[in-house]
Amino acid sequence: MNATLGFERLAVETGKSTKSLQRMLGASGNPTAENLNAILKVLQECEEVQFRIRIDGTAA
Repeated sequence: MNATLGFERLAVETGKSTKSLQRMLGASGNPTAENLNAILKVLQECEEVQFRIRIDGTAA
Protein backbone atom coordinates (compact mmCIF):
# COMPACT_ATOMS: atom_id res chain seq x y z
CA MET A 1 0.00 0.00 0.00
CA ASN A 2 2.74 2.45 0.91
CA ALA A 3 4.48 1.96 -2.43
CA THR A 4 1.29 2.68 -4.36
CA LEU A 5 -0.52 5.62 -2.81
CA GLY A 6 -0.01 5.48 0.95
CA PHE A 7 -2.43 4.93 3.79
CA GLU A 8 -3.22 8.64 4.14
CA ARG A 9 -4.56 8.99 0.61
CA LEU A 10 -6.29 5.63 0.79
CA ALA A 11 -8.00 6.77 3.99
CA VAL A 12 -9.30 9.90 2.27
CA GLU A 13 -10.48 7.98 -0.79
CA THR A 14 -12.25 5.24 1.16
CA GLY A 15 -13.53 7.30 4.08
CA LYS A 16 -11.76 4.99 6.56
CA SER A 17 -9.17 6.00 9.13
CA THR A 18 -5.52 5.19 8.47
CA LYS A 19 -5.37 3.10 11.66
CA SER A 20 -8.41 1.10 10.59
CA LEU A 21 -6.89 0.43 7.17
CA GLN A 22 -3.58 -0.61 8.69
CA ARG A 23 -5.34 -3.02 11.05
CA MET A 24 -7.52 -4.61 8.37
CA LEU A 25 -4.58 -5.02 5.98
CA GLY A 26 -2.16 -6.25 8.64
CA ALA A 27 -1.06 -9.85 9.12
CA SER A 28 -3.99 -10.66 11.40
CA GLY A 29 -6.45 -8.34 9.65
CA ASN A 30 -9.78 -9.49 8.32
CA PRO A 31 -11.36 -6.86 6.05
CA THR A 32 -14.99 -7.24 5.07
CA ALA A 33 -15.80 -7.79 1.41
CA GLU A 34 -17.22 -4.25 1.31
CA ASN A 35 -13.99 -2.73 2.67
CA LEU A 36 -11.79 -4.85 0.41
CA ASN A 37 -13.89 -3.86 -2.60
CA ALA A 38 -13.54 -0.16 -1.71
CA ILE A 39 -9.77 -0.52 -1.39
CA LEU A 40 -9.46 -2.36 -4.71
CA LYS A 41 -11.61 0.26 -6.44
CA VAL A 42 -9.31 3.05 -5.25
CA LEU A 43 -6.20 1.11 -6.30
CA GLN A 44 -7.64 0.46 -9.76
CA GLU A 45 -8.34 4.16 -10.25
CA CYS A 46 -4.97 5.24 -8.89
CA GLU A 47 -2.93 2.79 -10.94
CA GLU A 48 -5.19 2.94 -14.00
CA VAL A 49 -5.60 -0.83 -14.11
CA GLN A 50 -8.63 -3.08 -14.14
CA PHE A 51 -8.90 -6.24 -12.09
CA ARG A 52 -10.86 -9.11 -13.59
CA ILE A 53 -12.29 -12.12 -11.85
CA ARG A 54 -12.43 -15.32 -13.81
CA ILE A 55 -14.21 -18.46 -12.70
CA ASP A 56 -13.14 -21.43 -14.78
CA GLY A 57 -14.97 -24.18 -12.93
CA THR A 58 -11.92 -26.21 -11.95
CA ALA A 59 -10.99 -27.06 -8.40
CA ALA A 60 -7.74 -25.71 -7.05
